[in-house]
Amino acid sequence: MPHPDALPALPALRALLGPDAAPVRRALTDEEGISLPAFVDHHVHLHLIDGERLPLGGIAAVVDLGGDPATLASRPAGALPHVTYAGAFLTTLGGYPAGREWAPPAIVRQITDPSPQVGRPGGAATAVDEQRLAGASVIKIVLHHERPLPDDAVTTIVETAHAAGLVVVAHVEGDGMTRRALDAGVDALAHTPFTERLDEGLVARAAAAQVWISTLDIHREDADAAGLARENLRAFRAAGGRVVYGTDLGNGELPLGVNPRELRALISAGCDGPALVAALTDPWPGTASLPEVRTFLRGRPPGGADDLDALADWLASASVVPTEDLIPAVDDGTDSADRKDDDD
Repeated sequence: MPHPDALPALPALRALLGPDAAPVRRALTDEEGISLPAFVDHHVHLHLIDGERLPLGGIAAVVDLGGDPATLASRPAGALPHVTYAGAFLTTLGGYPAGREWAPPAIVRQITDPSPQVGRPGGAATAVDEQRLAGASVIKIVLHHERPLPDDAVTTIVETAHAAGLVVVAHVEGDGMTRRALDAGVDALAHTPFTERLDEGLVARAAAAQVWISTLDIHREDADAAGLARENLRAFRAAGGRVVYGTDLGNGELPLGVNPRELRALISAGCDGPALVAALTDPWPGTASLPEVRTFLRGRPPGGADDLDALADWLASASVVPTEDLIPAVDDGTDSADRKDDDD
């Protein structure tokens, strides 16, 4: 009979964690566990945190969605976490987050000219080109109800970014801002919409056209925002929308690594085990596949599909390890939990 501590059979493992889960053991320590692709936090602000600690908490790659483009461009190649970035927030004159204590001038570009001509001071196309030249893979715009970017500036930004092969992500906040982002052709939302309940038709449009970054845990002290975000995300997923894990790391007291509260919030919005892993490992917006590292989780998943909260805590115990340190736990094509004891 299978040993009670044996790793689960491959079909059961992949039913719980998705198709990339594999039983392994570490060459250096002989520990057994599960290997998954590298985990990614798709919304961080590195200027507000100690990013070098993230691999210790299981995060191998990040998407910085608001930072100094010059500083981000100067990061050493090959360092962990791997960083994909947007560069500066593109906002209107005096718009969010200009003037916030956490947002130094270097991370904000205030658009005063919607012209598609590159080189104009304060120009929309100029701001996009600056981020592109600094190595940005994504452009971030602000659609905030207090002072949103004008329509003509948004159009220029989206068209200029798309012509350069860049995706556009928007911070949307306030009534009507999600619709504006969709109408403008924005590719992704930096946060699950949390200030308005979206109607079925709008959710269907978003699911067909956008990626949503979760960031549910930042609302843990605001029940109204948390409830709206959870309902919108549940509807978005039900409509076939693509959800990626992101925490807005740097926004308040958040763990420097995989955040189990974010995972539990995703569960409350309808995610099962494979959906959690898919959100954690999604390559959006073109994050390197990082073949040199993998996620390692000690032991076996606790509780199974019947205890997703325990699974969330287990996923949050992840570590980043070199791929070469991982050896298949069974090398004869038979999973350890399927094999009979010699005396059986």
